[in-house]
Amino acid sequence: MTGRNAYLAAAMLVAAVTTGATAADTPGVTATEIKIGNTVPYSGPASSYGVLGKLESAYFGMVNEQGGVAGHKIDFISLDDNYSPPKTVEQIRRLVEQEQVAFTFGTLGTPTNSAIVRYMNQKKVPHLFVSTGADKWGDYKQTPWTIGWQPSYRTEAQIYTKYMLQQKPNAKLAILYQNDDFGKDYPNGVKDVLGDKFDKMVVTATYETTDPTVDSQITTLQASGADVLLVAAIPKFAAQAIRKVHDLNWKPMFFMSNVAISVGAVMNPAGPENGIGIISAAYLKDSSDPTWKDDAGMNEWRAFMTKYMPGADQTDGGYIAAYGLSKTMRQVLEQCNGDFSRANIMKQVTNLHDVESPVLLPGIKLNTSPTNYHPITAMQLEKWDGRTWVLFGNVIQGAGS
Repeated sequence: MTGRNAYLAAAMLVAAVTTGATAADTPGVTATEIKIGNTVPYSGPASSYGVLGKLESAYFGMVNEQGGVAGHKIDFISLDDNYSPPKTVEQIRRLVEQEQVAFTFGTLGTPTNSAIVRYMNQKKVPHLFVSTGADKWGDYKQTPWTIGWQPSYRTEAQIYTKYMLQQKPNAKLAILYQNDDFGKDYPNGVKDVLGDKFDKMVVTATYETTDPTVDSQITTLQASGADVLLVAAIPKFAAQAIRKVHDLNWKPMFFMSNVAISVGAVMNPAGPENGIGIISAAYLKDSSDPTWKDDAGMNEWRAFMTKYMPGADQTDGGYIAAYGLSKTMRQVLEQCNGDFSRANIMKQVTNLHDVESPVLLPGIKLNTSPTNYHPITAMQLEKWDGRTWVLFGNVIQGAGS
């Protein structure tokens, strides 16, 4: 064998070994398919978020109709975890160990993702675009296989606190928050701004997701004499809080966490007139806002909804968030250029540069890097007028951590 032939033979052997290794390193990927896993609460106290999983399933169905990505159809397996961390662990183990998914996408909830984050990182399974804004999902050093998507709750709370101080420098702030990492990010964000004034200016109350109502907590916070209220809650308890504040005839400056401002899931059940004046912060366009009536991006979303989710409530902001999430996931898969190894998926996830989305507010783009796991770091304040959320002020860029 000549030197050249020997070289070619060796190169072919290396290529064969490499190809075998690549196949072994790509669970959930065949020549024609990518298997993706997801957990969402289709039942339980946070079941209103089930719409995200429904849209994501429909979105990947559309992608498959269009030929998939790089010749690969998407097998999207979405399981109900009841917003119960032990159930999430069970379902994720099923997805990773039995279904052999390539990665998970859009798993919803702070307490639920907290229960699986260590497992996912030990297994080195990409844990992508979790549907929770807990600040810790940006910790690229401790959990390099986990990345968020939406703005950090802590950044959101900083924005509210700065606005509160502009309007009411001597405010007394009451905070009602869910007793987990989701809720705790809000007082932490407030403390970032208030510093050593926190104890003097703030009173807090918490709730558990197993509580029937938050009526007693709202009554206690009103009795504290607070003139500003920040509620960090999931939709069920957010609607209860709005109704109770109204029933008590309490008139605080009222901030509501972004995850609980859906017209269909929160404001309508609470009584739209009961929430007039509530302030929140947005990063997504709102289907009930006439500003976007003829917007090209929202028309794209409406066309998708009409074709793939006929009869769905288009006032539910969860469908808009899920569309933005799904578009981002598709962008990553396309950037993979046919290499769906877990390492390359993470490489592309952390290389998003000024990515635009049809459902993000103007001026807000997606950016990631190997040291930036907060894709969206900007928001804009908005106020509920009884019918829709009205944006005001400018887009505010947060720290992203």
